[in-house]
Amino acid sequence: MVAPANLCVICKGGKHLCGVNPCPLLAKFNVKQKLEIGREFSGPSTSVFVGHSNYPNVFVGPIGAIENENLVDNPAKWFGMEYSKIIEMRSLTIRSKAVQNVKSKNRFVEENQLLAMSKKPTDVDLKFLKKPNFKVSFSDVTQPMGPSAPIEKMKIVENPKIPHKVDKVVDDELKAVEQVNVLYKNFDIYYITNIFTSGALGKYENQKLVPTRWSITAVDDILAKEMMKRIREYPEVNSYFVYESKYLDNHFVILLMPGRWEYENFEAWALGSSWAQQAKETFFLEEYEPFEGRKTYADKEGGGYYAARFAVCEALDKMKRQARVIVFREISEGYIVPLGVWQVRENVRNAMKSDPKKFQTLGEALSYINSKLSIPISRYKQQSRILQQKSLFDFAERFKNTT
Repeated sequence: MVAPANLCVICKGGKHLCGVNPCPLLAKFNVKQKLEIGREFSGPSTSVFVGHSNYPNVFVGPIGAIENENLVDNPAKWFGMEYSKIIEMRSLTIRSKAVQNVKSKNRFVEENQLLAMSKKPTDVDLKFLKKPNFKVSFSDVTQPMGPSAPIEKMKIVENPKIPHKVDKVVDDELKAVEQVNVLYKNFDIYYITNIFTSGALGKYENQKLVPTRWSITAVDDILAKEMMKRIREYPEVNSYFVYESKYLDNHFVILLMPGRWEYENFEAWALGSSWAQQAKETFFLEEYEPFEGRKTYADKEGGGYYAARFAVCEALDKMKRQARVIVFREISEGYIVPLGVWQVRENVRNAMKSDPKKFQTLGEALSYINSKLSIPISRYKQQSRILQQKSLFDFAERFKNTT
C-alpha cells in the first residue's frame, strides 16, 4: 500500500487519487501575470488543445500565441532554456475553448483540424464570451498553459500551410496508428501529436478528438512500439554504455547492456520536488517491460515512462542495435513546478546524442553510475528486475574475475 504522503508522486495531478479535483498542488502553482487581455484576439494559432475533463464532452479550441509564435509550441527547440523563460514564454499563450463531443464532425472541429495540420502558425480572429482570466496553469504531461476563455466566434484569416505529404496521409483510408508511423518518417513528434489530438487521423467514420494529455502518451507509445519491432531484430550491443543528461533539475543516466531488448525506468523524487511535497524521503517508482513488451499501462510513472522509452527507442533504431536498457531519473527539489513530459523526452534525447562512456563489465559500468547518481546504486539494485537477472555476460564477467 502506498502511504498517503506518496500518492502525489504516482498521481502527478492527473488521476485525482486523493479525491480532490482539481489537484490542490497544481492550483497552488498557478502563476498570475500582469497582462491585459480583452475579449478579442487576432494573431497566430500555434496548436490545438483538447481537454480531458467530462470526457466524451470536452473543451477544444486553438492556442493563440501573443509572442514567440515559432517557438512557443516547439519543445524540440527548448532544451537548455531556463526554467523561468519557459514559464514566461508559455504564459503568453491563450487557450480558447468550446465544448464538443469527441465524435463531432462539425465546421468548428474541422477548422481546428486544419489549424493542427498547418506546419506554420496560422492567423486567426477569436472572440471570447468573457475576458480571459490571466494565469498560468501546469500539468505533469502537457506544457504550461496561459489564460483560457470560452470562445464565441472563430475565424481563420489565412490559408493554413498544410504539407502535401500530410494531406495525402490524412486522405488515405488507414488506421490512425498507421498514419502516425507514416508521418514520423517526415515530421517531428510534436507536430504529429497536434494532428492526432485534433481528430484528423484514422478512417473518417472512426475519427475523434483525443485529449491532448492522452495523445502525447499515445503517440510516444505508437512510435516506440513500431521501432521495437525493428529493434528486436537488430544485433545486440557488445559492451556496456552509459549516457547522461542534466536539465531542469532532472538528472538522467541511461545504461545499455548486452542482451535482448528489455526496458526498465526508475524515477526517484527528492523531498521537496513537485510531486514529493508531502513525502518523508526520496520516493522511488519503477516500471519494467520484457522482450515481448508491456500488456498493461505503466500506471505508476505514466507519461514520463513512455516519453523516455520513445527517446531510447529512437536512438537504438538509429544505431540499429538492441540492448537491455535501464533509465535512472533523479528529480531534485529544484523541480518545484511541473513542465510536462516534453522535458523527459528531450533530456533522454540529449543524453542519447552525447558520447557515451564505454565499459567491458557490468561492475565497471555500475561503479561509474554510482559516482554520478545522488542515490547509491545499491538502492536501485534492490528494486531492479533487470539488474537482479543473470545473463551469459554476467557469468562471463564472473569467470573473468576469477581467472
